Amino acid sequence: MTRAFVILAGAFGFLGVAAGAFGAHGLRGRLSDEMLTIWNTAAHYQLVHAVALLGAAWVVDRFAGRCATAAGWLFAAGIVIFSGSLYLLALTSVRWLGAITPVGGVALLLGWIMLAAAAMAARGESHKSE
Repeated sequence: MTRAFVILAGAFGFLGVAAGAFGAHGLRGRLSDEMLTIWNTAAHYQLVHAVALLGAAWVVDRFAGRCATAAGWLFAAGIVIFSGSLYLLALTSVRWLGAITPVGGVALLLGWIMLAAAAMAARGESHKSE
């Protein structure tokens, strides 16, 4: 699972930087200020949670448990749903896409809770490789 999460984190990180650059250079003047702000929010959350996905990979590697694995998958799903719906909203101005965004936001929030739960559950356990 660690390898999959690191690969996903790398892909999401790369795409987040590309999206940010595209927003700053390719979409400026093509999107309204409101839609460009939405695009930038999507890129920001994608980048932050790509790093969180690396954290989940570390926790999966360090501590055994389903909470850490759940955190990684919740971060991945949250990036796709939260940032993905915002990118689509910014490009299409289709407002109902904004109704999907909170589902991704909840996945991201649950990912953080699961990451903390993984560490709390492993508090008394030793390192996996010790």
